[in-house]
Parts: sequence; C-alpha cells; structure tokens
Amino acid sequence: MSPEMIAILMFSSMMVMLLTGQRVFAAIGVVASVASLALWGTGGSDLPFAAAMKLMKWYPLLTLPMFIFMGYILSESKIADDLYKMFHVWMGNINGGLAIGTIGLMVLVSAMNGLSVAGMAIGATIALPELLRRGYDKIMVTGVIQAGSSLGILIPPSVVLVLYAMIARQPVGQLWLAGVLPGLMMAAMFILYIVIRCRLQPELGPPLPEEERNIPLKEKLRLLRSGLLPILIFAAMMVPFVKGWTSLVESSAIGAMTAFFVAVIKKRMTKAVFEASVRQTLAISCMFMWIILAAMAFGSVFDGLGAVGAIEGLFTEQLHLSPWTILIIMQLSFLVMGTFLDDTAMLVIVAPLVCPAGRCAGF
Repeated sequence: MSPEMIAILMFSSMMVMLLTGQRVFAAIGVVASVASLALWGTGGSDLPFAAAMKLMKWYPLLTLPMFIFMGYILSESKIADDLYKMFHVWMGNINGGLAIGTIGLMVLVSAMNGLSVAGMAIGATIALPELLRRGYDKIMVTGVIQAGSSLGILIPPSVVLVLYAMIARQPVGQLWLAGVLPGLMMAAMFILYIVIRCRLQPELGPPLPEEERNIPLKEKLRLLRSGLLPILIFAAMMVPFVKGWTSLVESSAIGAMTAFFVAVIKKRMTKAVFEASVRQTLAISCMFMWIILAAMAFGSVFDGLGAVGAIEGLFTEQLHLSPWTILIIMQLSFLVMGTFLDDTAMLVIVAPLVCPAGRCAGF
C-alpha cells in the first residue's frame, strides 16, 4: 500500500473514532498505536515511546499548568467578577454597552487563562444572566459569548498555541507575539459589529436604567481599580517576557504567583478556592498532556511513513496548486471541521497536514 493510501486510512480511521464519541486522545492514540504495530511490528512501539520521552523533556510545557492555575485562581476567587462589574458600570449607559463589556471581559479572561473553554464558562456564568436580565436579545447574547470566548486561541498566553508549537515544532514565544494583533483585531471587529447593530436596532441591547447609572464617581473609581487588577497581573507576567528579562516558563511562574498573592491580599484565597483551582488545573493539564502525547505519537508514525513528503508532492507536483489555493483549502477545511470538532481536536488532526503544506507553499 502506498504512503498516501496509508495516510488517508489513518486519518479516516481517526475521524471515525472521533465520531463515535471517544475521547480525543484515545481516538488519536489508538490509531497511532495500531498503525505503528501494523507497519513495523513490535519495533513500532519505539516511535510513540520516543514521542513520550520527547514530550517529557520539552521545557516550555511547564507553562501549561502555570497559566491554567493563574486563570482558575482569578476565576474562583471572583476577581473576574470585579472586572465585569467595572464594564457594567462604565459602559452600561450606551446601547449594547454590556455586550461590549462582555467582549472586553473575554479579551482579559483570554489573557489571564489562555483557554477558550474558560472564557465560555466565565461568560456563561457571569455575563449571560446579566445580559438576559437587562433585556438583551437572546440570539445576540449567545453570539457575543461564543465569539468572545474564541479569542482565547489567539491572545497570549494561549494554551492551544503551546499545543500547536509542540506539533509544528515552532517556538511558543514567537507564536504568542504573532497572535496578539489578530486577536485584538477580532475583538475590535466584534465590538464594531455590536455598536453598529445596536445603533440600527436599539432594542437588541438597551442601556441600563437611569437609576442604575447614577452611581457616585467614588464608587466608579473603586470598581475601576478592582477591574484593572487583572490587567496589572497580566502586565507583571508579560512585560518581563517581552523585554527579554525572563524566559517563557519564568514569566508563567510570575503570573501564577502574582494571581495567588493578589487573591491572598484581597482575602479571597480560601481553602475551597485553592482546592478547586488545583483540581481543575490538574484535570485540564492532564487532558492536554494526553492529547499532546497522542498527537506526537500520531505525528511520529506519520513522519516515519514518509507521508509528509507524499502530501507535499500531492499538492505541488501532482495537483499543481498555487500557494493561495492551498491556503484557501486549509481555511475551508477548518470551517467544515469546526462544525463538529473543538479547537484542540481540530488542531491535532489538521496540523500534521497543513504545516508541511504551508511550508511547501512558501508561507
């Protein structure tokens, strides 16, 4: 069987496994293990084993639990709630103001946590009840929260970009810096859409009642100080890294410790908060570790098969596709798979294909 056919069989088997509802790492890992044993016999077990050892030695992976812990500390200690109250007070007097504040909340939550699922959880628990209670349109509210939570993929410290760096063999720091501008551009476009839509249809996002807007300036400034605290935590973490004073792992440790001490100083670091943060950090970190391990095992089999070169030859030599055509095909594949896969699963599936194709196209 040709490498191309084996590659197609591996990907189709993985898709079938995912459609059965199996966990992502199990579906990918089983296909990788079966393929390695079928192709190279018992010696094929060396490929996933080598991938596991490489994963354990990858120093930047230490950033993963640090950033997740920081995000959950800020979430469980209700510091993120203060942030939304700030947006609530300062932006509630304009049409769609709370929806704009929700996008701002999502941007800062993404910068604090790096996970789309965390942004979705915080938006659904903090912003959703308030927006619906204020008479905002249900469809618009749903779109605002879902769109805003997607910013966690781009805005650093993005955990998904850590996963991509491992699969694509790219430096995490450069990927983070590359994701800042597109992430902020997306947030700006979301806000612009809300402003225009609510100006044309004011009933979609009514302003706060007059009695709720008449808040003393002293109270507004107090909320402003509380709301800006997460921004200061983010700055304490990212400024030393951007300036080159600290490494990536050191910056992640600074962020986690700063968030912890802020929660202690504000007297919100209870035993329940600490235990919940540690448990959720452990659960999410283990999930990502298993996914990365399965993806690396799958990629090692793929590389050993020589399928990467076969895919490059298929796009450029056999189909004679132009670089922009290859890029459009990539985007269309994301749109199709995004209808039934989450960002992590989709990344693991397409990265082994699009990375060689992108390099071959000159991007």
